[in-house]
Amino acid sequence: MKDCIFDNFQNSVDESLIRHRSILDIVTKLQESGARVNRAVAKSVTNCGCINVEAKKQNTPATVDDLDLDTLSSSIDNHMQGSLCENCREVIEKELGNNLFYIASLCNLVDLNLYDVLLKEYNKISTLGKYTMR
Repeated sequence: MKDCIFDNFQNSVDESLIRHRSILDIVTKLQESGARVNRAVAKSVTNCGCINVEAKKQNTPATVDDLDLDTLSSSIDNHMQGSLCENCREVIEKELGNNLFYIASLCNLVDLNLYDVLLKEYNKISTLGKYTMR
């Protein structure tokens, strides 16, 4: 069922993309949409203030011998405090949706199935687990 949703989304993107079918248009629009996601998050901090960024050095083990991957992720701080207000959440969702549109457009252009890309990434993550270490 889930692959049908991805396929329907990808087909809808293909049908609705009329003007910008050039690979150059798509990759630059994808980059622009990623920048707009970043900008929306930044505006949530700087304009709205619903979230705050409090960054500092991460507390990681001093040596490899002290490294415990089971507890490492819980000790890493995401540097974000607060939660998105409804308006900021809506803006970020919209920008992420635009980003997904251009990801699907690129998949269409280079003849990749978005669901297959997601499934391969999921399988890699679920196989390697915490050892993917991105």
